[in-house]
Amino acid sequence: MPKASDIKKNTAIEFNDSIYIIKDIERSVPQGRAGGSLYRMRMYDVVSGAKKDATFKDGDMLTLADLTRRAVMYSYLDGDEYVFMDDEDYTPYNFNKTQIEDELLYITEATQGLQVLVVDNQAVALELPQTVTLTITQTDPSVKGASASARTKPAILETGLSVQVPEYIASGDIIKINCAEKKFMSRA
Repeated sequence: MPKASDIKKNTAIEFNDSIYIIKDIERSVPQGRAGGSLYRMRMYDVVSGAKKDATFKDGDMLTLADLTRRAVMYSYLDGDEYVFMDDEDYTPYNFNKTQIEDELLYITEATQGLQVLVVDNQAVALELPQTVTLTITQTDPSVKGASASARTKPAILETGLSVQVPEYIASGDIIKINCAEKKFMSRA
């Protein structure tokens, strides 16, 4: 049983006789309290999809739910449903657009390393790889002689994601993005 301070995003926990998937964690250190940080977690019930916010002290013990990760690849779009296919047994996993809205900014047909989190044979979340490669569709013209540590400029990628890139990067370049930090890493 991990402490609340050890819990990460997309972790499944058992709480109040239900299984929740953690979508967001905010850490705060209240003034005047001896010691402990507080962790406010936004969770979604895996069965009903109901949203719940809960606050835990850093030492609170939480129970992890039985969770399976399955390697998948993006298959196709069916109305508002995105279908991902299991790499091993070709099981389709459907997600509504609103369920994976943030993750869609990093997914193309060529994206590798995607995983579906499965609880009780039900797909509950989509987990992104550490990095993805995306093509820049729109940015200011590149500046000749600009160094890698120079100023940055905004760039819009093929999925609609907007990131800051160095001035030497041009439209059409393929770049590596860190998914957790939403930051430019390098050219691909």
